Amino acid sequence: MSLDFDDPSALLPPTEHRNPASLELDRMDTTAILELINDQDATVPGAVRAALPQLAELVEAGLRTLRAGGRVHYFGAGTGGRLALGDAVELGPTYGVGEEHFVAHLAGGHRTAAVAREGAEDEPPDPAERQPADERDLAIGITAGGGTPYVTAALRAARAVGATTALLSGNPHAPAAAFADLHVLLDTGPEVVTGSTRMKAGTAQKLALNAFSTALMVRSGRTWSNLMITASAANTKLRERAVRNLMTACQVSRHQAEEALDACGGQTPTALVALVGGSTPERARAALERNHGRPWAAVRELGRATVEGVEAG
Repeated sequence: MSLDFDDPSALLPPTEHRNPASLELDRMDTTAILELINDQDATVPGAVRAALPQLAELVEAGLRTLRAGGRVHYFGAGTGGRLALGDAVELGPTYGVGEEHFVAHLAGGHRTAAVAREGAEDEPPDPAERQPADERDLAIGITAGGGTPYVTAALRAARAVGATTALLSGNPHAPAAAFADLHVLLDTGPEVVTGSTRMKAGTAQKLALNAFSTALMVRSGRTWSNLMITASAANTKLRERAVRNLMTACQVSRHQAEEALDACGGQTPTALVALVGGSTPERARAALERNHGRPWAAVRELGRATVEGVEAG
């Protein structure tokens, strides 16, 4: 197939092509615009579904990274960078994981999370930031078009130190893929408004990042069944959830759950291990430290292999 060089979009990524479905966009009424956007949004889960084999490989790479004591680094600009930053930050209250495991890098620094600075994506990452250090780390670039200079430079630098590299993009011919060991293609095609990648491309990135980090946390042993047992209990809502989770997981009363949580300094996983393993807070805390914060592994070490008929694994 020959390229039509009279078409200015011929060499551009798919997200920069015009969408035939929205050519009459500026003449549609409000309801029609919303229906069109919704119809286009409905195609996004299918694009993410098609990328699940590669996303599974990325989760396994992340698992190897965390088990080796490395860190997962996100690199992005604009929408992709802000989504990645949000994903990394939310792992703290949800799973008790901070920058010792996940580091998010946003072109222009974290200040651009609130104020756009479009020129930042043309600059390489600040060397003063904590960059991938060695082969234990995993660097993930997030860019819809697949050629953002900031992301490309980050992946090139990460590969130079031996880190595993991956790219999430919406471009099957992404230039940055040359520096990625794994390319997760989120092929959402042209946007309703040409080039507005905060729409379908951003939605796909959000879904993929949610799935990646959640699957990685589950595979890392940071849930108990489907309960957020390693979540923070730092405010009223989170403490109430922690108490409910302890009651459910450990088959104890509210009073027992609250008492255990208080005895463990508000540390939900410590309280769970103490209750299920029949141990003191001190022994539970030590077992968690030896098992990298994984409740199932700590309970197994303390000699209690099952709870509610579910085998620890």
